[in-house]
Amino acid sequence: MLARNASTRIQVGQSRTGSGIIAACLAGILIFGVSTPTDADEFKLEANLDSLIILPDAYQKTPEDLEKEFQKGNFESNPYFQWLTKDKDRAIFKRQPASNLEVNLTILNGTVPVEELIIDFHDDKFLGVTISIFNRGDGGEISNEEFSKRFAAIGKHISKQLDARPRKREGNIRKGVMTHGYTWSSPRGKAVLLCNPDIEDPMNPKIKEFIRMRLATKAAQGIYEAALKERSQATVRKSKLVANVRKNKGYVFIKGIPMVDQGNKGYCVVASAQRLFEYYGIACDMHQLAQLAKSDPNKGTNSLYINEQLGRIDYLFKTRFVCLAVSHEGSLVELKDDKYVGKEIPRRSYDKFITKNIEDGIPLLWAMELGIKPEEPETNLQASGGHMRMIHGYNKKKKQIIFTDSWGAGHEFKTMDADDAFEVTRGLYIMTPTVN
Repeated sequence: MLARNASTRIQVGQSRTGSGIIAACLAGILIFGVSTPTDADEFKLEANLDSLIILPDAYQKTPEDLEKEFQKGNFESNPYFQWLTKDKDRAIFKRQPASNLEVNLTILNGTVPVEELIIDFHDDKFLGVTISIFNRGDGGEISNEEFSKRFAAIGKHISKQLDARPRKREGNIRKGVMTHGYTWSSPRGKAVLLCNPDIEDPMNPKIKEFIRMRLATKAAQGIYEAALKERSQATVRKSKLVANVRKNKGYVFIKGIPMVDQGNKGYCVVASAQRLFEYYGIACDMHQLAQLAKSDPNKGTNSLYINEQLGRIDYLFKTRFVCLAVSHEGSLVELKDDKYVGKEIPRRSYDKFITKNIEDGIPLLWAMELGIKPEEPETNLQASGGHMRMIHGYNKKKKQIIFTDSWGAGHEFKTMDADDAFEVTRGLYIMTPTVN
């Protein structure tokens, strides 16, 4: 499960690459450059993000405003945030965008640190923000006092901004309520403040996994509207997904799959699942999914392990998980009851899996081996190792599949020869909404 930015450093001139696992982790990374310091230097920057959560001014923000407020200075690439799409409709701020760069991201006059912030735009207008106030994968362990302090401060801020009282949400995994916390809705906008569902009292937490906040305009739909609902399930019907299919010059592909950057964590499986769930209108994130799926980045992309991870979360989010094919002893075979059954999947069935689901508007989760076959465009540094991507299109005339990586801008639409794709496939999976 190759990570992005895992070993990235701010450097002058050409990047230095290692071998083996280090080279693999560099796939698709963004290399930062500066005009004068040596690459041994450590950089620490400050970024207060209050302008993105203070209303009504935040609602006036445009992509151009974001670039003016957080300028790249002498860096070759912006060290504060990166665009996740070429269209500049989603950007991400991260606490550590490179191995020798740390950005002290804060809100509320510098009193509350945050791990990352994602801002969404629609038609060049502010739509909403999603903020990871804390997640154990990035932030490690914090005290109960600090956890409660951050939770309370954010709740107070939201109530003031929206001029509304919160509605409590009781987390209960068995009942499909996947988070614990509060929701707000008023003519000024809508918001949620959530933590993991096994916390009965945020002021006295026993298990501290994550705190997540979303704030959006009143008209915002998609994940922002879905986040207000208690039960975490698809807000779109399976039969409506076909409307997202586009056809252009022989290419048949699915439009509208949100981009996520998995960062320096080996979370390619849960990052891909987050993108798929957001496409279905299910509000979640990879940190929450990693907790629920009990993801272990060190286990790689073993097909049985992927099957186990995805099988842990599908019923929780009211989706139907199907393992279409897995690799075993050089062939693609069926997998039933977590066992290789030995029945080989013929090539025509594999092609049909892809074309049928794409035509229905359903992306496929694709476990594969990097570094064996060429792709267009190539990763910045060709890597090797197990990885999960999403197949979201094909071109029969050119005999290509279309895929996307969870690595940010530039990885939305990529192609590979269909014969090569079949050869490097280690697993093919789908998760679909249960409501037709």
